[in-house]
Amino acid sequence: MSDDTKGAGGTKTDAARDDMPIGSLARLTGVKIPTIRYYEEIGLLPAPTRSQSNRRLYAARDAARLAFIRHARELGFDLDAIRILMALQEKPEQSCSEADGIARARLAEVEDKIARLSALKIELEHMLEGCAHGRIATCRVIEVLADHGKCRHQ
Repeated sequence: MSDDTKGAGGTKTDAARDDMPIGSLARLTGVKIPTIRYYEEIGLLPAPTRSQSNRRLYAARDAARLAFIRHARELGFDLDAIRILMALQEKPEQSCSEADGIARARLAEVEDKIARLSALKIELEHMLEGCAHGRIATCRVIEVLADHGKCRHQ
């Protein structure tokens, strides 16, 4: 396997270049090799060029695209939304209203999840406040879990 580019002082780095093997691309972007192959399979990444020995070779633009996908996934965007956002990226002259709509929908999902987690936190706090640290027969935690009707979160 060829060395990646050498940085200052001769240390090995994963600088983006146009002939990166999949391992270098994975190190550079922090995306695992099976995930890179999956993104190729579903069309989020284009099929890479191949070396004479049939090894995948990636370009700097592939690294940028993969970094975009990774960041979007970290923010919780689903693959369909990412596919649309990447398609929009190919038309820089058009309105960004569709991208805004996708981001607003994701924000609404996050706000909903925060609300549900906040309600869950409050319910767990109530369970623990009601616990007298006595016996299981009088344990508020067990009582609430056994009877969902006594649960305050909905």
